Amino acid sequence: MASQSLSLPPTHIPYNRIIGKLDSKFLLWPSCAHIKPRRISTSIRAMGSSASSHSQSQYADSVESEAGADTIDYKSLTDEEWKKRLTNEQFYITRQKGTERAFTGEYWNTKTPGIYHCICCDTPLFESSTKFNSGTGWPSYYQTIGKNVKSKLDLSIIFMPRQEVLCAVCDAHLGHVFDDGPPPTGKRFCINSAALKLKPKQ
Repeated sequence: MASQSLSLPPTHIPYNRIIGKLDSKFLLWPSCAHIKPRRISTSIRAMGSSASSHSQSQYADSVESEAGADTIDYKSLTDEEWKKRLTNEQFYITRQKGTERAFTGEYWNTKTPGIYHCICCDTPLFESSTKFNSGTGWPSYYQTIGKNVKSKLDLSIIFMPRQEVLCAVCDAHLGHVFDDGPPPTGKRFCINSAALKLKPKQ
């Protein structure tokens, strides 16, 4: 049965005026005074088409905008800002290139599976599977995660040049790397516990 629509005149119609008859039943049209005006959306799309592409685009833009808002340029933070984020020991080691005493750090003998992150910016640095007992009293690893750790020449001790290792994202001082580690790399990344945050595997 084809659908029919009633076209109503725009003039004011009294409440009890009979305006039509359908299937032997009278229809009453209420007075406009009793009806609150409503805005009617004029958005129209073809049947079977998707309306999600535009909304998904808006959502993606929103997510990207939020991500950009949360991005921190860690290398531009001042010492005062770092002091608000770190403990005194963490600040001394990571921002002032200090060294914790051997066998005193939180992770020197930890065997918990997980990922070791930078205490300053949360960048993943070392996997627990690459940790080994070096006998030095500091957490030691033979491999980093990707290129998240960088190194540079350290001449702070006269006649004893070393390779300092730092977080590639925030330049936090982590420790030093030596060429006396186990296979397959032969490297020993000697790291301060206070520069790390272990996130155990779930």
